[in-house]
Amino acid sequence: LGETCSFISESRPELIVHAAGKVGGIQANIGDPYGFFTDNVQMGINVIKAALKVKVPKLINLSSSCSYPCELNRPLRESDIFDGKLEPTNEGYAIAKAAISRLCTFASRQFPECSFKSLVPCNLYGKYDKFGESNSHMIPAVIRKLHLAKVNGDRCVTIWGDGQARREFLYAADFAEMVESCIRLFDKIPDTMNIGLGFDYSIDEYYATAAKVVGYTGRFMHDTSKPVGMRRKLLDVSKQKQLGISAVRTLEEGIQETYEHFLESHWNKP
Repeated sequence: LGETCSFISESRPELIVHAAGKVGGIQANIGDPYGFFTDNVQMGINVIKAALKVKVPKLINLSSSCSYPCELNRPLRESDIFDGKLEPTNEGYAIAKAAISRLCTFASRQFPECSFKSLVPCNLYGKYDKFGESNSHMIPAVIRKLHLAKVNGDRCVTIWGDGQARREFLYAADFAEMVESCIRLFDKIPDTMNIGLGFDYSIDEYYATAAKVVGYTGRFMHDTSKPVGMRRKLLDVSKQKQLGISAVRTLEEGIQETYEHFLESHWNKP
């Protein structure tokens, strides 16, 4: 906390975007719920307390769609946070993100000279993502898996689950541009607002698109003994759309740029 306060005191920002976090895929979350909870809570508390101490007038906290209940069979609205059971595979991370989002609301109410708001993005992917076998999210993991299968000449690739779970993945560069729009429109955005596409794809469709980009021509099989997380996680982005904020890249374009980065920065590196 002391170092965070010192940095913010010296830089005196007009606005902070709190984007720090301990993140990872299903395997990482299952393996370290304690770390995902404590690290993310501590980061958020440090930034918010320091911002209040220095009286930073505006802050945007990047939360997560993981903080939504797992059993709602409809697009997720901002009011759904804290209104149901969380997905067990990432519960530690989800509780931390929901808590920091609510802390921003408390801070704004109690200290009116400061306006702290939260953006809740859908799943993200893109350049500079993690491609490791144990810590990657779905799309970079799929890119790595399919590239290795192509190089090794594997005729079949295994997909966790039945492939029918649906996910909303936003390309990170699009998200960055959308956050920039939110900064310009700061006074118009609500205390908590979803950021996403407003539509989703099945896991099978993500694999098919990635295979097209990578050039993998083999077949797929499903391992239904593996965990898949929520069956569907789609955000209600009506508030975002009212402000005229939207993504510009297609899924294939985003995966293409991500794959090119993987080849340049991760493949055959020592």
